Amino acid sequence: MALIRKRRLTEQQKRRIQKQHQSRQDDIDTSNDLEGLVVQHYGRQLEVKALSVPESHPEKPIVVSGEPEPFWKPIEMGSVWRCHTRTNLELLVTGDRVKWQADPNTGLGIITAIHDRSSLLTRPDRYHKVKPVAANISLIVIVFAPLPEPAPMLIDRYLVACEDANIPTLLVLNKIDLIKENDSIHTLVNEYKALGYEIMLTQSDGDLEPLKARLDGETVAFVGQSGVGKSSIINTIVPNASQKTNIISENSALGQHTTTSTRLISFGENGALIDSPGIREFGLWHLTENAVYHGFPEISPLIGSCQFRNCTHKNAKNCALEKAAQTGEILPRRLESFLRLCDEIQTANQKT
Repeated sequence: MALIRKRRLTEQQKRRIQKQHQSRQDDIDTSNDLEGLVVQHYGRQLEVKALSVPESHPEKPIVVSGEPEPFWKPIEMGSVWRCHTRTNLELLVTGDRVKWQADPNTGLGIITAIHDRSSLLTRPDRYHKVKPVAANISLIVIVFAPLPEPAPMLIDRYLVACEDANIPTLLVLNKIDLIKENDSIHTLVNEYKALGYEIMLTQSDGDLEPLKARLDGETVAFVGQSGVGKSSIINTIVPNASQKTNIISENSALGQHTTTSTRLISFGENGALIDSPGIREFGLWHLTENAVYHGFPEISPLIGSCQFRNCTHKNAKNCALEKAAQTGEILPRRLESFLRLCDEIQTANQKT
């Protein structure tokens, strides 16, 4: 089979194509733009919630006697519209504030612009590309539970990602009614408390009013292992959320994935809840080592204190980090998490 060579464009040709592309985009009249909020993502289409209405509403077509009633969707505050985006826009995600236009004749819309984001949560996908997850989040709730068994390293990964995105975190230990008397999860909770992280405890089908009050007015993203009860918590806080739930697999003791796309659910007057697909691993290879340092606040001040500048922190002579772990200044398991994340980043950088 003959190979088809990809045509190389000159800089002049590239500029001409870009100019033509921009000209097509500028042809779109933005004078009737509305304010909107992306509430769910469906591949190339998104659902947008109307946050404003036009000053002059389009008039519904007059139906001639004997003709069928035409489709017509009024533009109302809070109504949700399936939308396409202008081709020059960056990838949009749940939580984005946008400008958009509605077509009542089809019930569809087009997103014409995106507002600046206050925050953006990202993670690498299976193809080693950085994938945005949600935007304009003011709080990330990391949920864990006695079952499935907690994964401290996964929690550490979330904390590093939140620190890098500059988004505050709240750790929620759910299903506390399943905790046994000598369960090691007590130690885990106390460790994170000692590190200064905010923690709340909830139980299966228990009173969530304290948590609900804490989340009031926030745009919250829920993350955590599958099966820890993220969707169940959301269903209790916002009864009309109708998030799908599932039971823990008896064979694997792991949660079964039930949430398939990131969805924003209005909460209270100004808040919102975001439920993201459950993930068992959260790769951070796209971050820098410096970002990992800042994600471990108890370890960061010790960086650079070792005797040797190229210290590996693994059975090394006069290593400040190993010494701190031995004396109890830092937790050995946190040092292990830190070193593993640094190794992942170094390995990824070597491959690129």
